[in-house]
Amino acid sequence: MNQILADTTILDQELSNRFIELDPEGYFIIYIDPQNKLICAKHFTNFIDDRGLACDPETGKPIPCNGKVERIPTQIFTGRTAKEICVKLFEQTNPCPVSRLDHASYLGREFQRAEMALLSGQEYIQD
Repeated sequence: MNQILADTTILDQELSNRFIELDPEGYFIIYIDPQNKLICAKHFTNFIDDRGLACDPETGKPIPCNGKVERIPTQIFTGRTAKEICVKLFEQTNPCPVSRLDHASYLGREFQRAEMALLSGQEYIQD
């Protein structure tokens, strides 16, 4: 592995562990559907409590980051490319389910990663 790749990998890992403010408009579970050649994103609503935790609007309880959570998405977005799903999400959905620019930036990066995994036949795991 060359030094530039090693350095950028370490930097990305460090940045993935930083504090982020959560989007009060909700969160997305991103995955790929290799059989249908699609990038998919399920949108879920939440509210942010006074501790900064994302909570389920129905139960009022914090939504765990780890483990399986059974919730019904408000919308499911799909696209064949990162650009297509971004256009659907950010340009064609009104109101847009993303209220923070850092969240939009994160989603664009994840959609690009998902597209690369889809094209290369690799597994995709959301960061």
